[in-house]
Amino acid sequence: QVQLVESGGGLVQVGDSLRLSCGASGRSFSDYCMGWFRQAPGKEREFVASAVWSTDITFTKDSVKGRFTVSGDVSKNTLYLQMTRLRPEDTAVYFCAAGPWRGTCSLESYYNYWGQGTQVTVSS
Repeated sequence: QVQLVESGGGLVQVGDSLRLSCGASGRSFSDYCMGWFRQAPGKEREFVASAVWSTDITFTKDSVKGRFTVSGDVSKNTLYLQMTRLRPEDTAVYFCAAGPWRGTCSLESYYNYWGQGTQVTVSS
C-alpha cells in the first residue's frame, strides 16, 4: 500500500532553517502531485508547496515564497521541503501528501494519500 513518511521536524529558533523529508512508497508517483500542507493549532490545514513528480513544475504558497523550496529526488522517491528564515507563524504540523496531477497541485481535495505529519515549532 502507499506510504508517505515525513521526517525532519523539530524545535528551532526564529530565523533558523529546517529541511523536511517525505519518503514515498507503494506505487509509481509519475504524473502525481507530491505536496506539503501544514496545520497550525486551531486553524485549517493549508497548502504550502508541491511538485509534479518527475517534472520541474512546482507550486508554492505566496506567503512562503523566497523562504521555502520544494524539491524531489526521484531516485530516492523522496520529497523535500527546505525551510529558511523560519518564523513563529510557521509553527504547525507539516503533512506530506500525494494525488493525481490535474493541472494544479494546490487543492487539498486532489490529494488522496497522506502522511502522519511532523511537528515544526519555531520559538521566539
